[in-house]
Amino acid sequence: MHSHQLVAFVVDKLDDMKGRDIIQLDVKGKSSETEYMVICSGTSNRHTRSVAGYLVNEARKAGLHIIGTEGDRGGEWVLIDLGDVVVHVMQEESRQFYQLEKLWAA
Repeated sequence: MHSHQLVAFVVDKLDDMKGRDIIQLDVKGKSSETEYMVICSGTSNRHTRSVAGYLVNEARKAGLHIIGTEGDRGGEWVLIDLGDVVVHVMQEESRQFYQLEKLWAA
């Protein structure tokens, strides 16, 4: 799956689970680790974990390789590394505090 197709897949799955304020950032040339970041918010720890878990399950069903996940126990901020796309599912408070959109948009 090409990077832009993977981004579309991720956004679709996040939207399926009612992830809020989904954005995609092209970080080619800014990051040596990935090409795109997708960020969305969840409404609670449970919602954040559910959104991330659904994405991981759907990615596995689609035969995608998941390099790793972090933060899925706590649910404040769950990171899913799909290689060319890194996904951040965050509670709104964490998202406002870390402001990844501003950090990577610069």
